[in-house]
Amino acid sequence: MSIPFMAVLVLFSYVPLWGWIMAFQNYSLSHGITGSPFSGFNHFADLFRDDRFYLVLRNTLVMSGMSLATDFVGAIGLALLLNEVRLRFFKRTVQTITYIPHFVSWVVMANIVLGSLSPDGGIVNEVLMRLGIVHEPIMFMSKGSWFWAIHTLAGLWKELGWSTIIYLAVIAGLNAEMYEAAEVDGAGRLQKMWHISVPGLMPTAVLLLILATGNLINTGYESQFLLGNGLNIDYSQVLDLYALDYSFSIGDYSYGVAISVFKSAVSILLVLGVNQAARRLGGFKAF
Repeated sequence: MSIPFMAVLVLFSYVPLWGWIMAFQNYSLSHGITGSPFSGFNHFADLFRDDRFYLVLRNTLVMSGMSLATDFVGAIGLALLLNEVRLRFFKRTVQTITYIPHFVSWVVMANIVLGSLSPDGGIVNEVLMRLGIVHEPIMFMSKGSWFWAIHTLAGLWKELGWSTIIYLAVIAGLNAEMYEAAEVDGAGRLQKMWHISVPGLMPTAVLLLILATGNLINTGYESQFLLGNGLNIDYSQVLDLYALDYSFSIGDYSYGVAISVFKSAVSILLVLGVNQAARRLGGFKAF
């Protein structure tokens, strides 16, 4: 039964790795991989000499870190709160409302965010002006320094409900006798949550954190592409967009592949580092 899944993994994750050869070539479409001359590590040297690369790397790490932190803490917090809800109808309603955005494409989500923050009739500006907080519309998407926060909140809105599923399942599997014993000892809801639910979640939470750290530098490009513009590009451009620009706009495919190789190497180091840190600090590990 596992053969089809292994085949898909090999086909889409391992077979394409042969294309990394392009990072060490002066690749051209006319000559192909077999006919393009080798250039060694020249593209990597150019990468580390490019000031734009460090700016884009900063954006990637900051946005990924913010998204990881808010999603990690928010998902655990929401799972703990939903576990304390006794009205099943209300609990299921909240779960449904928070899950739905995960199934909505970033194209739709980005249009909702842009429409809400628009200075021309956007609901956020309308509310702020009616409350007297501001006297004229704010152009949110033209302020580059605000992009990280806007992107993080949009991503949290989209994925928070979906991320709580695993944590709710873990809490549901905890021994109910521990909660009963704690209640007999006079523990309140917050005390049971802190001393039973949170420790019970930690092994799973650390494992998910380690796996998520591997994607820290692979923040993607879809959300940044859809929410970004020329006014906030210094804060919205990430490594994937940077690689796409070089590969398709400029035509330097080798430079774009070199960025991808760099990302993969950093991802491996991050996973190994976080796994080692988790093993030393709390005894939890992925491998």
